Amino acid sequence: MANGFSKEVVLKNLGKRIKEIRIAKGYTSYEYFAYEHNISRAQFGRYERGEDLRFSTLAKIVQAFNMSLEEFFAEGFDDKF
Repeated sequence: MANGFSKEVVLKNLGKRIKEIRIAKGYTSYEYFAYEHNISRAQFGRYERGEDLRFSTLAKIVQAFNMSLEEFFAEGFDDKF
């Protein structure tokens, strides 16, 4: 794309970040994390694989991690997508 933005790359990085934090929080199973936080298990698995998600869903996930959005985006993303 002209401005260098790649939706696919951003979503892949987002999914990777979600998975990394889930594991760091001690959840080896994405299904258990999703179930415990009332998030669709099938959808959560898709998010970790880099599929699109709504901002409200991302906010719910970040809240479940007991993090701020600033903390969530502090790692795993750079200025160039």
